[in-house]
Amino acid sequence: MTTDFGDILGRIQKIFGSLLLGLPNLAFGILTFLVFWGLSWVLGRIVRAITARAGQPKGVQVVLARLMTWVVLALGILVAFTVVFPTITPASLFSALGVGGVAIGFAFKDIFQNLLAGVLILLTRPFRIGDQIVSEAHEGEVEDIQVRATLLRTYDNRRVVIPNSELYTNRVTVNTAYTKRRLSVEVGIGYGDDIAAARDTIRTTLQHLPDLVREPEPAVLVTSLGDFAVLLEVRFWIDPPARREAVETQDQVLEAIKIALTDGGFDLPFPTQQVLLHDQTEDTDGNRLQQREGWPPVA
Repeated sequence: MTTDFGDILGRIQKIFGSLLLGLPNLAFGILTFLVFWGLSWVLGRIVRAITARAGQPKGVQVVLARLMTWVVLALGILVAFTVVFPTITPASLFSALGVGGVAIGFAFKDIFQNLLAGVLILLTRPFRIGDQIVSEAHEGEVEDIQVRATLLRTYDNRRVVIPNSELYTNRVTVNTAYTKRRLSVEVGIGYGDDIAAARDTIRTTLQHLPDLVREPEPAVLVTSLGDFAVLLEVRFWIDPPARREAVETQDQVLEAIKIALTDGGFDLPFPTQQVLLHDQTEDTDGNRLQQREGWPPVA
């Protein structure tokens, strides 16, 4: 079989000719994309300035500016693509993107869900960067709210990455949402102690602790009559409501109450158990000849 070099050379010349004819379109397409790239940068700065003027936090400013940049860049890529390839009309391009978008949507459903949840969190602001939150088994301080996930720093200095969709759909407790936070500790006194006197002693003791809020005042409530003690719930408020202040203040309150109640002669009972075998009583051991559990047999 003979090779027709003339035919091959003609095809090569045709390819190079098509490339040369397409160079102006390629250059114009690159120029078009650069224009859209500059426009995206300008619009991003404008969106950031507008949101800053509206009093939005820095995280919202960054996310909205990025979204505007991405939308303009995506539009620039589409326009540049139609310029480089004139045979492809915008209608056919959008039709192909519509079919491909469905497939991409199913493939990246979780990513888009977290993206939308992140934007909604930044806009609605149920919590902010620096807040201390509790989400299921995780508790800590919010370090950053990104588009896909929220970074949480635990109190033992570990980082937890929580998808935004979980934070947006599940329950979240924000411990630092308000300036004040109420804490409580439980104390038990004896049944023979005067409850009113114990209340006065505890309230007087708490008045001398500097880390407690004066308004609202601390409260002492009887919560239950336990098996071995009368249980009192001591409620008090702190400001700021951070985790460190809560732990340190509870430590101070418990130590001060223990010292004050002990010095005041109040009983701080602990659980006790008494076991009686058969006819054994507090006065007599009973008839050992009839007792077998816990006693050796009588010879």
